[in-house]
Amino acid sequence: MPAIYLYEHTVRPEEIDGLGHVNNVCYVSWMQAAAVAHSSEQGWTPQRYRAAGHGWVARSHYIEYRSPAFAAELIVVRTWVSEFQRVSSIRKFEIYRPADNALLARAETNWAFVRFADQRLMRVPPEVAEAFIVVEKPPER
Repeated sequence: MPAIYLYEHTVRPEEIDGLGHVNNVCYVSWMQAAAVAHSSEQGWTPQRYRAAGHGWVARSHYIEYRSPAFAAELIVVRTWVSEFQRVSSIRKFEIYRPADNALLARAETNWAFVRFADQRLMRVPPEVAEAFIVVEKPPER
């Protein structure tokens, strides 16, 4: 049960923008993929959330871009849950390039827990909250 999850991705040619580096919207896609992979690793796959009739939706994203990424580079999205509240959760991210350990971006997403039938907020069930270890301050990578 990893408290901090590492999601690897190789930058694809279609992710490169007119300036020759990764388009900024790709970072949100990588964050989403890393969050889903981490949740799945903890036993909460998209299929399990659908079967239960509830799950997470994004309320807001914050991204601080630090350095560009380029085609064919391996990047790692390091992610963890930093906070649980009654109906929400904060998930943090560090996106870096292992080849030179360059930090590409720091980010976080505020997730709301909703009932799928009506999209209304609901309390995070204990079995969901207990699947994740809250990491307030992660160790250095």
